[in-house]
Amino acid sequence: MESATKFSWTKEQLQQAVQQATKQDMTEAQELSDGWANSAYIIRLKNGQQVVLKSAPADETHLMGYEKTDMLRTEVEALRLFSRSGTVPVPQVIADDNSKSIVSTHYYIMEFLEGAPYNKIKENLATEERDTINRKLGEISRQINDVQNDRFGFFWDTVSTDWQSTFTRMIDSVLADGAAAGISLPTDYTRITAEIRARLDALQEVKTPCLVHWDLWDGNAFVHEGRITGIIDFERAFWGDPLMEFYFGRMGRSEEFLDGYGKTALTENERIRRGLYDLYLDLILRIECHYRAYTNQGHINWTEENLQYGWNQFLSIR
Repeated sequence: MESATKFSWTKEQLQQAVQQATKQDMTEAQELSDGWANSAYIIRLKNGQQVVLKSAPADETHLMGYEKTDMLRTEVEALRLFSRSGTVPVPQVIADDNSKSIVSTHYYIMEFLEGAPYNKIKENLATEERDTINRKLGEISRQINDVQNDRFGFFWDTVSTDWQSTFTRMIDSVLADGAAAGISLPTDYTRITAEIRARLDALQEVKTPCLVHWDLWDGNAFVHEGRITGIIDFERAFWGDPLMEFYFGRMGRSEEFLDGYGKTALTENERIRRGLYDLYLDLILRIECHYRAYTNQGHINWTEENLQYGWNQFLSIR
């Protein structure tokens, strides 16, 4: 996706970064188009090895509030955490550079994952293969959420022992971004805020800050020969309610995922919490169109329709 937040590298800059990290010359570089915020390149080295370079937006880029949380540092540390534990399949971090000596942004280099993003091959798989992968995604999500902290919040902003107040700040920040950009929502901001406030008490039962990937969807799981080879894109990870994971939401839930996770159904209170989390994602998808200056009108139209549908669903949950 074309996005105003993506940092554009020159061939010379890529060569310098790769040579510094691997002591190998670059023979080929291909920009990956799947990402929506960060830049990423597949790079082939002289010895035939492939690596991936990923970089954050430039410091001066106009971002949404929640994106100003040192996201690439979050991703690097999360990848290293699971590389050490071996509990979740992730690519190894080869180098991490936030010195701004080559380019004016943070970047890191990781190993190339075998396989393809699950969303690109899912429809070509047999039902049994999809069920197996969905069940494994449930197991992996549970392993991620099993990592705990003593405070809630973004990876480098764990300042609260209360989930309700933490999530309130998170969704208020998104609404503030929308208001500042003049984004039209299904109804006025005052009513949206009031409807959110009316449901926030459901968050009080969340007492343990768990590591939440939040962006673990089909496109961020690599699959090869029927097995998951790696999970990527931890940059939006935070300490919060595991129920915020994508596959618990209306867009990605499946019986196989729930079975793999070990959670067969949601309670009434959990459905309210999940309604708040669905709305949070729907708002971000709509509002980020402005901040990333998307030009794909089809996608913009979809985010408007999705938010309207999501808002109607949210109102039905009490």
